[in-house]
Amino acid sequence: MNEPTSYCVSSSELISRRGRPISLTTSHCERSEAISPSNTDQTTGLLRRCAPRNDQESVVATHASHDCRLHTVWATQCPPDRKGRGRHYTMKLTFQTAFWVSSFLMTTTVLILVIVASTSALCQQGSSLINFTHLERLTERIPFADDTVSIVHVYANYPDYHWVDAKESGPEGIACVDDAGRAAVVYLRHYELTKDVRSLSQAKDLLKFVLNMQADDGEFYNFIHADRSINKDGKTSFKSFGWWASRGVWCMALGYRVLRSVDSAFATRLQQGVEKSLPHAEKLLAKYGTYQTMQGYRVPQWLLYKSAADATTELLFGLNEYYAATHNKKVKRLIEKLADGVMAMQDGNIKTFPYGLQRSWQTIWHMWGNGQTQALAHAGRMLKSKKMITSAEREANGWYSRLLIQGFLKEMDVAAPEKKLEYEQIAYAARPMIVGLLRLFEATGKMEYLKMAGLAGSWFFGNNAAHEQMYDPVTGRGYDGIRDSITINKNSGAESTIEALHSLVELERYPVAMKLLNYHRVRSGESANSLYAVFENSQGDELTLVLDLKKSKVVVLEGEKSRKYGAEK
Repeated sequence: MNEPTSYCVSSSELISRRGRPISLTTSHCERSEAISPSNTDQTTGLLRRCAPRNDQESVVATHASHDCRLHTVWATQCPPDRKGRGRHYTMKLTFQTAFWVSSFLMTTTVLILVIVASTSALCQQGSSLINFTHLERLTERIPFADDTVSIVHVYANYPDYHWVDAKESGPEGIACVDDAGRAAVVYLRHYELTKDVRSLSQAKDLLKFVLNMQADDGEFYNFIHADRSINKDGKTSFKSFGWWASRGVWCMALGYRVLRSVDSAFATRLQQGVEKSLPHAEKLLAKYGTYQTMQGYRVPQWLLYKSAADATTELLFGLNEYYAATHNKKVKRLIEKLADGVMAMQDGNIKTFPYGLQRSWQTIWHMWGNGQTQALAHAGRMLKSKKMITSAEREANGWYSRLLIQGFLKEMDVAAPEKKLEYEQIAYAARPMIVGLLRLFEATGKMEYLKMAGLAGSWFFGNNAAHEQMYDPVTGRGYDGIRDSITINKNSGAESTIEALHSLVELERYPVAMKLLNYHRVRSGESANSLYAVFENSQGDELTLVLDLKKSKVVVLEGEKSRKYGAEK
């Protein structure tokens, strides 16, 4: 058997923008050559090989550099670590010479297996698109309510990204449950998936803040002022059971599920917080089965704010987590009844307007915070509810496919669709689609949803109306939005950064989705029986997403099948 052969790959960020590499840094290993035209792939600009030690190794390295495109791409999708440092790896693969020659035609199959194992190994070592640096800079530990807690400052503006207080709705404050809860969810999921103890510590300090913002009756305040006093009067902070309470329940419930085997005493505090809130969720059901009709659309009256399916899904995220930990029958009933209200806000199908979308509130649909598919797919899988999963698929097939093919929107009144708005587009709109499609894949096993999730995630890396990166793995900043086709908001507040990180924490579990993050929509079209869009990466690999109206299904075509479909069009 030959001595193991090393291939040097750089983990620098190489996600392409407009089909060109964004950056390329010199990479070295113990036998590496500097980047130059002689050892750089002329098509992609990616470093392909290390300097050989002997003639025999040179032959193998040449084959690897020629046939290992996916392997290289996957390695480069584990860029700088959470502190922004680039990571370089030497990957060792061992082949018998006779085996290599006799199985050359099977190289692709072998490499796919290696890719999956190597990607998993690399990400377990900490190399990842996930960079918590900016979120950590937004985070401050403070004394609060006889405890030491962490808060997340709301805004950070370009170019220096110093903390900025929230003033959108008057003098709101410096930090809120909304953002602390979301950040706690991201850190908890990161800990659960990677066992990173730093993420565990960050989550617990944020959860302490959330616990101390809960009133004795189970409702929540939202903001604190600069003097660390609670904002009890602001219209985005008064004690209530709505948006910020839902996020409080979500992070506490997830915290209870994740931490009960790690820190039982703290988990018990979180459980007590969830239990205090449950009566408020139960009160909603007093109007169960009650509807109003608004401009021809049926509107349920037993959700948060009567018909706010968007806010209610954030509550459902928490109830789903709490049920997963407790199997409490009362919680199951809450999930089922609230899900009925959410599903009542769905109209149309894959062929008929509004194409299975889930309305957000009354007759309004907006993309931000619209997590119905995420909540229903998770609950449907857990409760074995075909009805919930079918509803989630209906939105994914009929509506998400159109957003991926035709481009994201901000909002629309389904009663007056001609008034739809395209901008501003934000990370908080992308995450519900991305994670919703992942949960739908987990519920159904259908690969098209996993690939659609990857395409949705490519929004962060230039597959968007502005053709700009909306998340920077080097700094960990998530940018605040796309204002129009040529302008992005380069401020980087808590919400945008957290939602980008949340998306990536979930995406990085799935190599099939991750490899699509550097794909960009290059053209789209439609016929009487289909809508379609063609996506390409910087290597020229092609994928076509087809909404087949005749067969009422979504199809993802890759490689030769994609090219053949495009030629026919």
